[in-house]
Amino acid sequence: MAIRGIPDGLPVLSRGKHRSPRHGACFMEMASLLANEPWSDRPRCTHPLLAQLARLVNDYTSDAGRADLVVMIPEVIGVRGDGLEWELALVATVAVQAVYDVPEPQQRTLAAGLLRCDELATTIGATTVDRAAIHAALEQVPSPTRWAQGFLDGAAPLKPRAFQRHSAPAMLVCSVRGTAEAAAVDPDARLRGLLRTALGTTRQAEASQSIGRSSSAYETDWRRRRPSAPTAY
Repeated sequence: MAIRGIPDGLPVLSRGKHRSPRHGACFMEMASLLANEPWSDRPRCTHPLLAQLARLVNDYTSDAGRADLVVMIPEVIGVRGDGLEWELALVATVAVQAVYDVPEPQQRTLAAGLLRCDELATTIGATTVDRAAIHAALEQVPSPTRWAQGFLDGAAPLKPRAFQRHSAPAMLVCSVRGTAEAAAVDPDARLRGLLRTALGTTRQAEASQSIGRSSSAYETDWRRRRPSAPTAY
């Protein structure tokens, strides 16, 4: 029986990149197929940050749990984002949910990243970034937060481009990888929860912003690069 929005006969979700549907599909390759786009794990129908999160969740979810992701594939199609504030809100909400569960090295990275998100949100006057949630999350991890504050003390303000190209993707990697490594109880459910949280944030943004005005220059640059080792600050 077909899942709502997913026709029967499509490839089974599996880890990694695939040359064609005959070899299987990851979450975003399936999205490209449903969106009638050329086969790719980086289709144009989805903002690169949300697509990166979906690929990470797909790859870190167990083979047994990956089928439960299928119902969310139609929800990423057409989610294009709306600039820096939208990206800040998306990344911050994922990191806020992950920071308490991940191992301490990732907590330090996420704490530094959340401090930077808070700083940048203040600078641009962001109204859709939940700064209260950021502060509450940092209070849950006092030791990593103190480390991050000391590390960032005296650092130059984070530029938007640096956030988009380095901090944002690194924070998503830390959130997903740390959740997969540390979650003792049902890590697959926790990983799905990160993606579900991100999708919820996009719906809230759609209610207050006009979706679909991402910079084409930004998209081109993003597709040319892959996230480097996590350095969110």
